[in-house]
Amino acid sequence: MMDVDKMVEQLDELIEAYAALVRKSKWDDASDLPSESRVLLHRIEAAINRVTVSNSTHRKQLELYRDEREASFRLAEFVGVAEALRDDLAAGWTESVTEQVHADTHGDYLEMAERLLSSGHKDAAAVIAGTALEVHVRALCVKHGVNIEESNGTPRKATTMNAELKKAGVYATLQEKQVTAWMDLRNQAAHGNYEKYDFSEVRVLVDGVRGFMLKYPA
Repeated sequence: MMDVDKMVEQLDELIEAYAALVRKSKWDDASDLPSESRVLLHRIEAAINRVTVSNSTHRKQLELYRDEREASFRLAEFVGVAEALRDDLAAGWTESVTEQVHADTHGDYLEMAERLLSSGHKDAAAVIAGTALEVHVRALCVKHGVNIEESNGTPRKATTMNAELKKAGVYATLQEKQVTAWMDLRNQAAHGNYEKYDFSEVRVLVDGVRGFMLKYPA
């Protein structure tokens, strides 16, 4: 889970750095301090990119201002975006941010599995799709407050986390059994038991995991 308080704190520090720069400047836009303005501009842009995903409104706003000639003008606009993002995070927007980041990351796994399957590499595709599933199940546990470690500190098995998610009411028994079946297919592929499944079953695995992620975002 993202540390929202830390994100807000970092954005606040950068916003305050801009205010200090303006107080130091002869002008309201700090245009007489081009070097310091450029450094702060890049820091704010990097902070916004760390917190958001590629298709977020805040990144789109950055794109609108990126081509402006004067760094000082862009800096003022970037600070405005940072302020809006900070307020969104403080207001509880973080859950949608987390889900988008996870969706992007897990979607990359599935795209890789899709390419492998399209090239006839069913076994590698099964392993990658299964990995995406296990990572998503772990993220679901974090989201819903389900332990991802045993009492001795060792990571819980994916099948155990799947069962705990069912117990927590995140999804029903039928979905739990389906996830178990997908995990079994992934394990067969990972252990070289390629004759235990066929291409069509891997096709169902990839499509099923994609649907599962959409239905139960983490």
